[in-house]
Amino acid sequence: MRITSLFVAAVLALAALPPAHAAGPIDCRLKFSMSGWSAFYKTSSGEGVVSCDNGQSMPVRISTKGGGITFGKSRIDNGTGEFSGVYNIRDILGGYAAAEAHAGAGKSSKAQVVTKGSISLALAGTGSGWDLGVSFGSFVIEPR
Repeated sequence: MRITSLFVAAVLALAALPPAHAAGPIDCRLKFSMSGWSAFYKTSSGEGVVSCDNGQSMPVRISTKGGGITFGKSRIDNGTGEFSGVYNIRDILGGYAAAEAHAGAGKSSKAQVVTKGSISLALAGTGSGWDLGVSFGSFVIEPR
């Protein structure tokens, strides 16, 4: 009988606790370099590091794949990205939908936003190469 009373008291005490709230979103940034080519099919790959304001960081591999009417070869050095909608650094992993129109020759800069559900990633970078076209595909982030 005493065990039953203790169990009931414990359940009532837990029920009286305020509900747990998820921590708010965290600010995460990506620093990366990548290179690739396109001839109707577009592919690029590279590496980077994601760092968040809660102290977490993760080395990552990044890649893009897609198709469209596109031709060229390019390289991005010192690229940056800003995530929104992230609650845990592991949220950044996976495939993002990407669409772009691009044209460039020699030194160029690029900006693009990719999305995965409620998470968005705004990318920017400078580099070199030449390219022309419109493409659709995916931007993938994997742990390195």
